[in-house]
Amino acid sequence: MGYIEELRALVGHTPLILNSSGVIIYNRNKVLLSYRNDTRNWGLPGGYMERGETVEENLERELIEEMGITLKSPSLYRIFSGQDFYHEYPNGDKVYSVIMMYIASGYTGEIIVDNKEIKEAKYFDINQLPPQLTRTTKKILTEYRKEII
Repeated sequence: MGYIEELRALVGHTPLILNSSGVIIYNRNKVLLSYRNDTRNWGLPGGYMERGETVEENLERELIEEMGITLKSPSLYRIFSGQDFYHEYPNGDKVYSVIMMYIASGYTGEIIVDNKEIKEAKYFDINQLPPQLTRTTKKILTEYRKEII
């Protein structure tokens, strides 16, 4: 049982403040998104931290677990938090996320999704994103587009 599952066993669906790492893998006007099985929509790669991890270790672990890739030279983009990053999962779990978002232009390895958390991963044009984006991804990419356009 992981850290979040242990907390949920104690507090149920009570809102938690959780740290996570994510990445915008951006190359030639395209951004890599993954289709999430739990929320049934597209989001940026990443996930929640486990005890004892650094932010960088968290990001590396999530990408290896979910897609089998390792980033090339990720750099910290920005930290996102606050009411805009509140989320309620379909199972009723409530979370206020503190997201350390990175940027990378490439990765090593071949994308092989885990089919547990992630069903599919593919690149989308930054100006033609799928309508089924997570609210968090929509907010992050809206900010990112302001800076690159």
